[in-house]
Amino acid sequence: MTSEEKKVYLLLKAVIFHYHGLDELEKNDLETVAAQMDGKEELSWALDFVAEDYLTAFDRARAYLNNIIGDYPKDKRIDLINMVWQSNNLKGYVTEMEATAMLKLARDWNVERELIELVLK
Repeated sequence: MTSEEKKVYLLLKAVIFHYHGLDELEKNDLETVAAQMDGKEELSWALDFVAEDYLTAFDRARAYLNNIIGDYPKDKRIDLINMVWQSNNLKGYVTEMEATAMLKLARDWNVERELIELVLK
């Protein structure tokens, strides 16, 4: 996995997790995933990106991700949305705010139908 792919993956998780406030389980998940992919620098970058301005973090991340992910093959875009959905389910539920954020990204990436199918499973 390239450094850019690690940034995309970790920023996506971080921005969705921060959407309602990062809890301990989500923080541990981010740190574990970053360690597994040898992405501690990329995690630090993602957390700094979010911390720069929490109020605009999602919109800024959405713009950043759309510039990169638009070129990804459809199956990779689906995998990224699925990863975020599964990560949010670690705590046993997904908040309405998180679901809305994921739907916005899925719509941007033309995988909204696939996300809805994943949710209904």
